[in-house]
Amino acid sequence: MSVQLVAGSPAEVRDLYEWLRQEPGLRPALRLVENPPPDGSMGPVAEAVSVISDAPEVVAALASVVIAWLRYRRGDVKITVKRPDGGPEVELSATRVRTLSGEQTLALTRQLETALRPPEPEEHQG
Repeated sequence: MSVQLVAGSPAEVRDLYEWLRQEPGLRPALRLVENPPPDGSMGPVAEAVSVISDAPEVVAALASVVIAWLRYRRGDVKITVKRPDGGPEVELSATRVRTLSGEQTLALTRQLETALRPPEPEEHQG
């Protein structure tokens, strides 16, 4: 699995990265994607959190932690899960997540897990 988690602002990307790093099982799979600072600015600009791992437990942990991160945001926050292989792109928002019931949250977590998993290889018939 290789995905990028993109939040609405560089500060939110950094906050998400720090939140994810609190989960020991995720740390080895995480990388903060940064761009060089704009002219006249100090420090790089956080663009996304990159997650690379094939372990199913990483997919489950990542989905749970992302949902938890969104639930604890105070304002409107949006996060987009992008896949470099052209897989499904999922967009989540804190205002939507905060109002979900437990059952709806579980369904959203499963949807996110599905989006994070690599696509099944196609069988070739010959």
